[in-house]
This record gives sequence, C-alpha cells and structure tokens, in this order.
Amino acid sequence: MTHPAPTAALLQQRLQQVLQPSQLEVVDESAQHHGHAGANGTGFGTHFRVRLTARAFAGKSLVARHRLVYDALQDFMAQGLHALAIEAQTPTV
Repeated sequence: MTHPAPTAALLQQRLQQVLQPSQLEVVDESAQHHGHAGANGTGFGTHFRVRLTARAFAGKSLVARHRLVYDALQDFMAQGLHALAIEAQTPTV
C-alpha cells in the first residue's frame, strides 16, 4: 500500500499531540533538496526542519531530545520522510 507523502501539517499535529510543545514550527524544505538522496521528485514530503520548545526535553541531552522527535514521527519514515533538521529547546523560566 502506497501512502501519500507526509506534510508539515501532519508532522506538526503529531508533535503537538506527543510532545505538547509550547512553541512549534515545521517547515517542508524538500524543494531545496531536489536531486538529493531521498528526494521524491515532487518537491515536498521528504525533508523537513522542526523547531520546537517542550518541557519534555528538560534535563535531556541533545541526542535524547532528537530521539523523542524521531520516535514521535517514526511511522512517517515509511511514508517518505527522509530527513529531519531538528532544533529542540527546553523552555526558559
């Protein structure tokens, strides 16, 4: 079964549900990666930038923060998500 390519809105919805960030931005940068590995030729749905601030990241290393994001989006990998640029911050008090 072929799944449609992931969208920024779907990734944003999932991250909001799982990590409940106070700030969240998901940008589809696929068009900038045309011809690169993992590009699907459509210009969308393969390469994303995720910027988020979440309490779930408090006390966690950068690697652990990234793992939380990847875990939340894992099922999108089978749908064509190839690359994530992640900027994961903890809230400032």
